[in-house]
Amino acid sequence: MGILTILWEKWVEFRRDFYKITLAAMIAPLMYLVVFGLGIQTSSHGEPYLNFLIPGVVALTTMNGSFNAIAQNLNVQRLYEKAFDQIMISPTPLWQFILGQIIGGSLRGLYAGGIILLLVMPISTGLVFNAMSIFVMFLNGAVFSAVGVVLSFLAKNHADVPRFSNYIIMPMAYLCNTFFSIDRMPTGLREVISALPLSQASSLLRSIASGQGWSASGIVILLVYLAVLTGISLSFIYKKQNM
Repeated sequence: MGILTILWEKWVEFRRDFYKITLAAMIAPLMYLVVFGLGIQTSSHGEPYLNFLIPGVVALTTMNGSFNAIAQNLNVQRLYEKAFDQIMISPTPLWQFILGQIIGGSLRGLYAGGIILLLVMPISTGLVFNAMSIFVMFLNGAVFSAVGVVLSFLAKNHADVPRFSNYIIMPMAYLCNTFFSIDRMPTGLREVISALPLSQASSLLRSIASGQGWSASGIVILLVYLAVLTGISLSFIYKKQNM
């Protein structure tokens, strides 16, 4: 019931700000598609660049949608509304609170990514997005929801979350196999970036969309990130650190 309560809170928040959330999920990805996809008439891996770009933008959108849905709101609840004090004395198990936040954020990211899929549907690219694509989008969103939970605990003031976003989220948005392939990056740097969660999600979505199937190792890496970040979040709340 605790998880359902958290998800209901996220649903009420989503319903209240539906138009703002939808427009915010559309504008930046559309600009990426127009500027990079239509403005740069090149090819990648023997295919039109748009075929390379769309899966990357979908992965990027699920990342941003999930992270933004959790990090800022949870930080405000913790620092200013002191909502965590109520959670600590409520009958809701703490693990359910954390899990509800992660699932709720992931669903928000999935919604944002789904909007992009609908927008690009009229474009004849030959890309295929199926149930496995949806699972990867959800898993990617869960990872970055968990990142948002961890950073909301680490933030000491309202400005820290945007600062963390500039340090972590923005570099991944541009480097992690979204707008260009990491294959030509210098050895060492390429391996580090390829191991990041957004790189794995982009590669998985691109591979599925092009009909090449999916890599079990990519799924495992995302699950490991999710397990570690969830464990850190649980550690913070059970030890009452940074509350």
